[in-house]
Amino acid sequence: MNHFRSTLTNDENDASTPAKILSQQGEGTQDGAHFLAKRVLILFAHPRFEKSRVNRALLSTLPVSDALTLHDLYELYPDYNIDVEAEKQLLLTHDILIWHHPFYMYSAPAILKQWLDLVLEYGWAHGTGGDFLKDKTAFNVITTGGTRETYRSDGFNRFTIREFLCPFEQTARLCKMTYLPPFAVQGTYRLTDGELSRHAADYGFLLQHLSAGAYSREEMGQFAFLNDWLAARQRTQTP
Repeated sequence: MNHFRSTLTNDENDASTPAKILSQQGEGTQDGAHFLAKRVLILFAHPRFEKSRVNRALLSTLPVSDALTLHDLYELYPDYNIDVEAEKQLLLTHDILIWHHPFYMYSAPAILKQWLDLVLEYGWAHGTGGDFLKDKTAFNVITTGGTRETYRSDGFNRFTIREFLCPFEQTARLCKMTYLPPFAVQGTYRLTDGELSRHAADYGFLLQHLSAGAYSREEMGQFAFLNDWLAARQRTQTP
C-alpha cells in the first residue's frame, strides 16, 4: 500500500492522506528537445479520500519528482481556517496549479471554493497590482460518476464538463493564468480495475510531461480533455 504525506504533516504512516514532495526547478530533455522544467502544485480537495477508490488509485501513481507538490486541503485545514499567506507563498513557488477534486454536485467540494475566495485576493491575484499569478498555468483534474456521454447538451446532465467548469476557467483568466482543458476520469462506478489502472497511469504520464516542461499549452488547448491530448501523443509516438 502506498503511503502519502501532506505538505504540513509529519505522519508518514497514515495511508489515507496524500503527500507532499518538495519542489525544485531544473531542466531536462526529451527526444532531443530542450525543455525548462516546471514546478507543479496539486491542490487536492476530497472530504472522503480514504473511501475513494478512484482518487486513491490516481495518487498512487504520482511520479517521484522534486518538481511535484501534493497539497491536501482537507487534511491541512479540517476547520476550514486557511492560512492565506502560506498558500500564497506556495503558489509563488510553482508554475502549474492543478485543482484536483471529485465533481460534487456539478462543482467542487466546499473547501476548494473557500480557498478560491480567500487566497485569490484582489490586488494580489487580480485587479490593480494583482499580477502575482500572471502567466502561470491552471486546470482541473476531476472524477465523475457519470460517463462522458452524459455530459453534453443532449445527455442526462445537459451541459458539458467544460461548461460546468466555466467558473474555474474564468477565475484563472481573471488572474492572468492560462487555463487548460481538464483531465477527467469519468463513469467511475463502472470502471474495472484494469481501466482504473490505465487512467492512473495516464495521470502519472501527464504529470511527467508537465513537470518536464514537455508540452505546448496551445496544442493542449485544442482538445476537450487532456486525456485526449495524451492519447494523441501516444499514437504519434507509437512505432
